[in-house]
Amino acid sequence: MPHNIPEIAIVNSNTLTCIGLQTLIERMMKGTVVRTFNSFDTLMRDTPDAYVHYFISSGILLEHAAFFLQRKHKTIVLTTSQGMPHQTEFHTLDVNLPEEQLVRALLRLQQSAHSHGRHLPPHLTGSHPVREERCEPNGLTAREVEVLILIVRGMLNKEIADRLGISLTTVISHRKNLTEKLNIRSVSGLTIYAVMNGYIEADRI
Repeated sequence: MPHNIPEIAIVNSNTLTCIGLQTLIERMMKGTVVRTFNSFDTLMRDTPDAYVHYFISSGILLEHAAFFLQRKHKTIVLTTSQGMPHQTEFHTLDVNLPEEQLVRALLRLQQSAHSHGRHLPPHLTGSHPVREERCEPNGLTAREVEVLILIVRGMLNKEIADRLGISLTTVISHRKNLTEKLNIRSVSGLTIYAVMNGYIEADRI
């Protein structure tokens, strides 16, 4: 396998958690290889230091703290509650969050502490006036981009209409155009798309 393809390890005995998280990460980080391990020993039999990130259960951390303390800059502890004392030195991710919130939490982790200083390029953020006739390479108009950003920031159709000074019907029409052009139906999918394509930074969602 080429060395420039990033690899992520998920170490957790809960198969459903592994599959769900693997699916989300692969959706969000195209080209990333995600490998799952049901125990620390199986990770050790692989090439443990080849991974750019480890997503580990709190139990794995408790049993093998020495290994992960040396790699805490790239370790994320999977929790069901935040702020447990033994996890204060690590970034955590609550796997019980609804999908939309989990996606946002993952995006924030990826863009900030775990992006090795990489930041998405500045782009339209809704803070500057835009012209309807300008189109993005994906076929979105500037107004559709504005609507996309406000959807991702959690605003309802009526709030978007008030914010942009357009009718509710127009907002609904823009949302329909967005889903058809991008072939994305869910808010979590739109969130991933918007952050990964530089329309908004993760800390603004």
